[in-house]
Order: sequence, then C-alpha cells, then structure tokens
Amino acid sequence: MPNWVYAWDMLIFSMLVLLPTQWTISVNTNQESVVRTVKKVQIHPPTATRVLLPDGRQMAYHEQGVPADSARFFLIAPHSFLSSRLAGIPGIKMSLLEEFGVRLVTYDLPGFGESDPHPTRNLNSSAFDMLHLTNAIGVSDKFWVLGHSSGSMHALAALRYIPDRVTGAALFAPMINPYEPGMTNEEMKRTWENWLPRRKLMYFLSRRFPRFLSYFYCRSFLSGKHDRIDRWLSLSMGKKDEILIEEPVFEEFLTRDVEESIRQGNPKPFKEEATLLVSNWGFSLSDLQVQRKCQRRGIVPWLMSIYSKAECELTGFLGPIHVWQGMDDKVVPSSMADHIARVITGVNLHKLPNEGHFSYFYFCDECHRRIFSTLFGPPQGPLDNKLEMDQIPLEESAEQFFCFKFSDSDVNTTGCSQCFGGAMKDEI
Repeated sequence: MPNWVYAWDMLIFSMLVLLPTQWTISVNTNQESVVRTVKKVQIHPPTATRVLLPDGRQMAYHEQGVPADSARFFLIAPHSFLSSRLAGIPGIKMSLLEEFGVRLVTYDLPGFGESDPHPTRNLNSSAFDMLHLTNAIGVSDKFWVLGHSSGSMHALAALRYIPDRVTGAALFAPMINPYEPGMTNEEMKRTWENWLPRRKLMYFLSRRFPRFLSYFYCRSFLSGKHDRIDRWLSLSMGKKDEILIEEPVFEEFLTRDVEESIRQGNPKPFKEEATLLVSNWGFSLSDLQVQRKCQRRGIVPWLMSIYSKAECELTGFLGPIHVWQGMDDKVVPSSMADHIARVITGVNLHKLPNEGHFSYFYFCDECHRRIFSTLFGPPQGPLDNKLEMDQIPLEESAEQFFCFKFSDSDVNTTGCSQCFGGAMKDEI
C-alpha cells in the first residue's frame, strides 16, 4: 500500500517530535489518576561469557540445557527488540530441555547487552554472526533457529544466508517489514488498521527519519526509569497478555531483561534494529520457497535440461518452518503470519485462538512442551554417544554411502526425497 495513505497522520505526529518540551503521560480512570511506583533502572556487573568473532568483535552469549557433547538438538535464539540473551524462551524448565535433549543458546545482538556494536550491520552480517558464534562454541552439527516477534527477522536471515547449517525454524508471532511490498492490499490493511497512532509514527520515523528515534528512546526505555512495556513501545494488548504482564514473574523477568538490553545506554543499536525491520532486508521471503532451478542459458542447455536432471538443483530453504500465531495478538497482527504462509508454501502455520503476543511463548509450561513435541517429536533425552554409536547398523552406513554416491548425478526433487528425506525426518 502506498505510504501516502498514512502520510497526513504521520506528518502531524512528526511535528510533535520537534517540540522542545518533554511529553508527559498521565493515566486516568473515572477522573482519578492512577499513580504507579517508579522503579529506577539498575545496571548490573558484567557476567556474560563472550567469544571473539573473526572481525575482532566480542559477542556475549548464554547457554541452557544439556551439555553440548550430549545434545540431541541445538536451538539458537536471537532476541527481539528491547531484549537480550537473557530472554531465550522465558520460563523454560531445565527438566524439559533435558527431557528432549536440547541445548538452548541465546546471544546479545550487536550493541545490546554485553556484545560489541557492529559498524555496518545488516541481516546478512546477522546471519554470519550466528554462524561464527556456533562455530566458536563447538556446534558442528546443524541447529534449529528460534525467533519471537522482531527476533524472527534474524532467524529468517539464517535460513537465507546459511541454510546448510540450519535444520529448521520455529517462529512465534513473527514480525516482518510492515511495508513489505509483496503484501496484498488486504494483508496490508489488516496489518496497519489496529495499531496505535504513536506506533505508526515510530515505523514512519524508522523508515524516513530514524535520527528522530533517539528522542523517543531517551524519554522511554533509556530514561533510567522502568515502565510497562506496552507504554514504552506503544503496544495494544490482548486479554491474556494484559493478565500476563501484571504477573510478578513477568515483571521480574522484563525488568532484568530490559536492564541487560540497555546496558550500554546507547540508542544507536535500537535505531539500527528498528531501521533493519522496515528497510529492504536484502532478500525476499519468496527466496526461501523451495524451487527447482535449471540452467537455461542458450538453446542447447535449455534442450538438454528437458532431458537431463543433472542441470537442475533445488533452491530455497529445504527444512521445516513452523509459525505460531496468537489470534488475539495486538502487537503483531495475524496478517503477517498469513503472508509468510502464503509466500512460503509448506510453512506449518499454528493458529492459536485467544492467545496474544506473549501468552503462549512466555511462562507456559504446557505450551513449551507442545512446542518441543512439534519440533522434535517424542522426547528421547540426551545423547548417549557411546551407546548410540555402537547401535548404528552397517546397512545404514551403506545406504548413506549410496545416497551420496549418486546424488550428484540425480539432483531432482524425487532423488532428494529418496536419498535425504528419511534422514531429514529423523533429524527433525
């Protein structure tokens, strides 16, 4: 949808940015002011484990779950806006990670928490940061990526730029570019229609005038004082989310996570993150669609491609992509998940009636169990490397040999399914 549809509203609000006076917000219910205790932000001593990346930057990360040498599945989770490596899967139980043999790795994006900033970061560099991190901590196998909200764009970037290292993706309320040109008019309308005017302004500024974002950030989450996340980020909340964010466990988690996120006190990484979301990602979601691509340069190669399968290859992301979307999510409209599922056919879309933006992903033991069962199948516990190596049948080794032996001369959808389909299903 053309930007001019929202231009007048945006221009009016943009004028307010230039006012020298600081905005104050009061909340009134039945003509009575609701006074909340103001908590000051605390900056904690550094505690993160860090790795040195090839370009000399340090990246902070956090690990949970079973030891790396006995992990059946590795799960790498880039965090969302105003979050940190401490988030991961909020409230996940260690016992559940052990039951499924999962090692969960989270990390601070550049400039967030204890990670060094990146001078020219984009989604390509984000994917390779993930790759370098996994190499540095000894993850030699493929891994799953997990993204919640805007963290999903980093997970999707991994599918585009390092697909050979990624088994599959789990996306929760995935936030995509709200100006995505591939959206239909209906998807665009559903995306924008229920957002608060101030939030629309923030996206407009991120896209056109990102230098003004510092004004808002320094008067909200960088002000040195805590507040509710919906007021900080101008979010509407569904019923379950409204209940959840009032819970002490959520408030305690959010307080510590935000304090870690803003540790460096610099608005620049937040401006970069906001700008990344609404800019050209460097790839299209349609690039992840599995397609059979044949070389057809000239008449002779084209004629040969009709009769020879050797000139063709599969492009796109070959692994599973799961999307969970709350249908009462007022932060990320369901139109975004619908768009992803429409563009990338084969996406497993799980629509969650009555769930909001946080309610299914945060502090829900039963939800976490259902998620892991969907991704990993029945729980099998950590790997017993010695026992499982002893039990590998000789026939399986021979089968893998013949699959790789003949895959180079039989590159097509049928051949890939026959040779790799079973192995991929077992791995998933």
